Amino acid sequence: MNKNIILTAILLGTTGIAAAQSSSVTIYGIVDAGFVAERGGATTNNKITSGAASASRLGFKGSEDLGGGTSAIFTLESGVKIDTGELDATNTLFNRQAFVGLKTVNGTVTLGRQYTPYHNALAQVGDPFGTGYAGGSKNLFPDSGTNVRTSNTVLYTSPTISGFSADVAYAFGEQAGNNDAGRQFGGSVGYANGPLNVRVVYNNKNTDVVAVGTTAAISRNIAHNTLIVANYDFGVLRAYVSAGFDKGTSSAPLGNATAYGRTAVASLDGNEFLFGLSAPVMSGTLLASVQHKNDKGNLNQDATGWGLGYLYPLSKRTNLYGAYGSINNKNGAGYTVANNTETGSGDKAFNLGVRHSF
Repeated sequence: MNKNIILTAILLGTTGIAAAQSSSVTIYGIVDAGFVAERGGATTNNKITSGAASASRLGFKGSEDLGGGTSAIFTLESGVKIDTGELDATNTLFNRQAFVGLKTVNGTVTLGRQYTPYHNALAQVGDPFGTGYAGGSKNLFPDSGTNVRTSNTVLYTSPTISGFSADVAYAFGEQAGNNDAGRQFGGSVGYANGPLNVRVVYNNKNTDVVAVGTTAAISRNIAHNTLIVANYDFGVLRAYVSAGFDKGTSSAPLGNATAYGRTAVASLDGNEFLFGLSAPVMSGTLLASVQHKNDKGNLNQDATGWGLGYLYPLSKRTNLYGAYGSINNKNGAGYTVANNTETGSGDKAFNLGVRHSF
């Protein structure tokens, strides 16, 4: 074996290759399960569920040094249900993320199924609950469906320069005969320096559907989402604020439109606001938020919600959690208390569980 290694080194040297490039692959994941109680809807639910805090997942990510400051990167991530052992999505193995790309000093370009700039801003900057638990922003903000992740996507992420960063994403609709139907694009600009973290996001979504056989085409207006999020670390606590502005068909779809025994109507023109905090309390972290949905449509279906949570670490990778969320729907509004993986079935919910990352 030693002779083979020496021979290989000589051959590499004679062909002008300076050194073999290095590569690495990491297996990672989250295992999250807990008790969830939901009230206030057409049904009452008590259940063991998976991913109330963070969706349970198994992932593989890797990189290869190509030299000159360039690396090839990839991620394959599958969602799993800890309560049953099933995949999150039927007949889809890597439903959460599946992309490959190149990382350079001038930024990173990736292709595949990926998170949107909209979701990343809300989860990473604007919501103390990180879009999870019963008190998270999914209760009133449109953080669902293709606002969370898109397939067939090209994403560019800039390097951080003096605290500033940006990203832009384009998802191809890939519907036969129409390059616009189903396409989505968006981007964000952010600034993070010291205790301040701010991000501004725009999302543009075409939800047209082309004709297939005898099924007629569906034409809709363009959906627009604008999001402004920020948090500031005061030392004793971190304060959060988020403001969303939505307009157009499917700009703010309801998570569970039939939760209250009727078919609720999604807002086509509205705003969302969130104020929250996270603070160290005893050996854990206290989370709190207040949210409001302002529906500008004729029905004036506003809603106000609040959430409270507590995370208790057992180690660096394992924590216990408890959270409660409540929504006051007005004029027939149909918003539900969700968690990270479920849309919810009523206007009140409680979570109690354990989360482990590896």
